[in-house]
Amino acid sequence: MNITELLNLAQNKSEENVNQTMLAKALGVTRQTINNRIRNNSEITISELMKFQDFLGIKIFNDDEDTILVDYYPDVFASCGNGALLFSEEKEAVSINRSFFKNIYPSRKYSMICAKGDSMYPFINDRDKLLVEHSENNQIMDNKIYVFCYKSEIYVKRLSRNLDEIIIKSDNPDYGTRIIEGEDIQDLDIIGQIVGIVRNI
Repeated sequence: MNITELLNLAQNKSEENVNQTMLAKALGVTRQTINNRIRNNSEITISELMKFQDFLGIKIFNDDEDTILVDYYPDVFASCGNGALLFSEEKEAVSINRSFFKNIYPSRKYSMICAKGDSMYPFINDRDKLLVEHSENNQIMDNKIYVFCYKSEIYVKRLSRNLDEIIIKSDNPDYGTRIIEGEDIQDLDIIGQIVGIVRNI
């Protein structure tokens, strides 16, 4: 869910005029930060939603709305940096409110892993939990964020396909763009697309 959608939903639930300034105060940021996030179509995290609900004194989502159960792998990290190895496959079940995330389908497989590093900042922070919709093939939608395995390491980056090459991009400008081409493309396996970010489970 992006900021504009959140503000519209909050306006429908509130008796007062909900605006960007109120969201900025609730999150402890400037209004310019909120404007920049709207321009970048930035997603709202669950922890930010909770802060905004507390600030407004309303429930934007009801507790009885549909939830999905996903496998959370607390010891599996996808690198938002220079690569991270899969540490373990221990998992626990967590319940996620379906209405918070766009396009969550009961027929598809989801899991949650941890982000490591800062190359996807400000969209993804170090230690964020990433909701992953698993892919059944290596199809790439340009400029979406994916979790993928490349040469035995797990990464989370924006991917684009250009003829016979795959472009790997970070949101943090301190990190460069990488290109995988030729036979090396066979070493890249898409695990899934990031469809949600959770902070402070």
